[in-house]
Amino acid sequence: MKKVLVPVDGSPNSLKALRHVVDGARKDDSLEIHVVHVRAPFSRYIARFLSKRSRAAYHRDEAGKALKPARELLETALIPHATHVELGDAAQAIDRVARRLHVDRIVMGTARKNSFTRMIEDSVTNRVVELAQVPVEVIAGQSVSRLERIGIPAGIGMALVLLFAAID
Repeated sequence: MKKVLVPVDGSPNSLKALRHVVDGARKDDSLEIHVVHVRAPFSRYIARFLSKRSRAAYHRDEAGKALKPARELLETALIPHATHVELGDAAQAIDRVARRLHVDRIVMGTARKNSFTRMIEDSVTNRVVELAQVPVEVIAGQSVSRLERIGIPAGIGMALVLLFAAID
């Protein structure tokens, strides 16, 4: 049986990756599908005002919301699956789950971005590709918004202008 790990954050791009895996599972019933959602922990400054029980309940509720579309897709397709919720850095948590479950591959969805943005951006997808000991299949999703396409390079350009102004 081949194990596949699909990170899901509730975005259309992560669901597109899951649909890709579901299509594969319809052709190959030996796939074992694991879906993981990673939550960022509260900073210690915020966490000190909340009980451990309150923090756990919040993360459980938010993970449920993010996993709901994925569960519905898999249940509608009548495909057995397991869901996992992790706390921590997304890329490290995905790699940790992949190692713990001994998956054969990771399938991730990602937004379409230009190569310049990909080069300078510290994306979860890029870090998973670097960390993972198994193949990572990246499914291209929707393009980023027009604002993101223009805003990120403009922001970098402005940062460089300020840097050079500070040097002079």
